[in-house]
Amino acid sequence: MPRYALLILPAFNRVYGESSIRLTRGELAVFDARGLGGKVVDTQETTIGGVPYVTFETSSDLSESDISLLSNLSSVYAIFGIEGELLRPLAMKPLDRLSSDLITIQKYAGKTNEHFTKLLLNVTVLAGDKGLGERLAVFDPMCGRGTTLNQALMYGYDAYGLDVDGKDFEAYSGFIKTWLRNKRLKHTAETVPVRRERALVGRRLNVTFGLSKEALKAGDVQHLAMVNADTLKSREFFKPRSFDVLVADAPYGVQHGSKGGSGLSRSPLELLRQAVPVWTELLRPGGAMGISWNTYGGKSSELAKILAGAGLDVMDYPDFEHWVDQAIVRDIIVARKPA
Repeated sequence: MPRYALLILPAFNRVYGESSIRLTRGELAVFDARGLGGKVVDTQETTIGGVPYVTFETSSDLSESDISLLSNLSSVYAIFGIEGELLRPLAMKPLDRLSSDLITIQKYAGKTNEHFTKLLLNVTVLAGDKGLGERLAVFDPMCGRGTTLNQALMYGYDAYGLDVDGKDFEAYSGFIKTWLRNKRLKHTAETVPVRRERALVGRRLNVTFGLSKEALKAGDVQHLAMVNADTLKSREFFKPRSFDVLVADAPYGVQHGSKGGSGLSRSPLELLRQAVPVWTELLRPGGAMGISWNTYGGKSSELAKILAGAGLDVMDYPDFEHWVDQAIVRDIIVARKPA
């Protein structure tokens, strides 16, 4: 059987790096089931030349399109074919169409590891009807300072976010406007107040950009929008069935609190019980919702009941649980909206 090896990206976050091999094996299983047609026969951790790799066998040779798909694994640095004791590098063709500093340049306390953000987006997209390489509309209803929005833009998607924190809204607005100017990408960007019956209910950042002046004129553009408002009011700012993918990194309880209409809570489940039905309305049929959360704030079975109660089908996915720090053990759950 053909054999392959994945070289894992070094993680700046040591704790996440210690989990990256196991998480990559789980992510590969999702890519295989949802994108490769079940070609992968076996995966394992293998040390080659003193360096850890994820190795696997396939029932048939990987095609060029298969390798392009695997190029988007969140923690993969290089892909090799194994030939005896030698590794043959394979040409990677990831979806990324923007400079990587869009993801890495922002540094602030509490930022989610960008490898994990990409993992969450990947496995959520793969649960839906559309492929990873298609043009998608992605919504993050608790987007913070925009790590998920930036990853969506990297893939060529349209990105939409909402967050209640005014400082995060201002920080992300300033960052993305500066980044677009520095990269000399043709764009329009404006921040406007949102009013209902003359009352101010939020602020909205609207951005449209193209990779070139010619692309902009031809209408080959990406759209970005971020709203400063309460996530429970998402329906006031976005139309039903607007998004192919919804991803949310839920508040981690002790560190960040959860606002669900009754003040701060240690458990994100209180917020999610109210928010998930609202978010589900925004998903298109055949779309998918992915949520990461702190398992100290609630069990997977409890969150699955919330998703099922909103009419979603919970995916049978591998275990993505991993330790973050003494107060946070993070996991992922993904569900699909029936077509």
